[in-house]
Amino acid sequence: MDDSIETNIARRNVLKTGALAATATAVPLGAIAQTPNAGNAATPAVPASAPVTSKVTLRVNGKAHELTVDTRTSLLDVLRENLHLTGTKKGCDQGQCGACTVILDGRRINSCLSLAIMHGGSEVTTIEGLGQPGKLHPMQAAFVKHDGYQCGYCTPGQICSAVSVLDEIRKGVPSHVTADLNQKPLLSIDEIRERMSGNICRCGAYSNIVDAITEGAGAASAEDRT
Repeated sequence: MDDSIETNIARRNVLKTGALAATATAVPLGAIAQTPNAGNAATPAVPASAPVTSKVTLRVNGKAHELTVDTRTSLLDVLRENLHLTGTKKGCDQGQCGACTVILDGRRINSCLSLAIMHGGSEVTTIEGLGQPGKLHPMQAAFVKHDGYQCGYCTPGQICSAVSVLDEIRKGVPSHVTADLNQKPLLSIDEIRERMSGNICRCGAYSNIVDAITEGAGAASAEDRT
């Protein structure tokens, strides 16, 4: 046989043998890497650490609640899971949609981004605390009148945010849209849209929401004058 042919055959056999050996070696190593404590039976499994809990007293809708909660629990989850106030909705759970908006010490917040233990002694108002079926808050009544919702999922957050918008305007809290920097912000359509921009309605009922807030503002002003 020609020497060159013998050399090629020998090289081919070496390559095949090497590839098979590498494959056979790689599979067990991969399996070992994915199997806990594989190859070392003496190593004990690491036990899962118990959650750290803390006591907190929350005042929600005028009522005090003493709770023991996981320190990682959001205010939203405490409201829904511990206090069963499910009017506050969990949407994105990332502070982007506003469905979880509640009023905390007079200011609106995204409850999904705030830990419950941060608010001991704070006054929290949810949609359940604004009004009842027989006695709606003026803003709730305005949303009903103007169909400021479709699926209704974002509506509790929209209403809580709208109520806070009126309080901000009464207090002269500035926004980016003002007619005169020396005056309190005007409740124009642009002003409402600017202040409500953190609340998303995926159904697109924005024009009705603006109409509802405008009427709710008028009702609130009339109530202030009486």
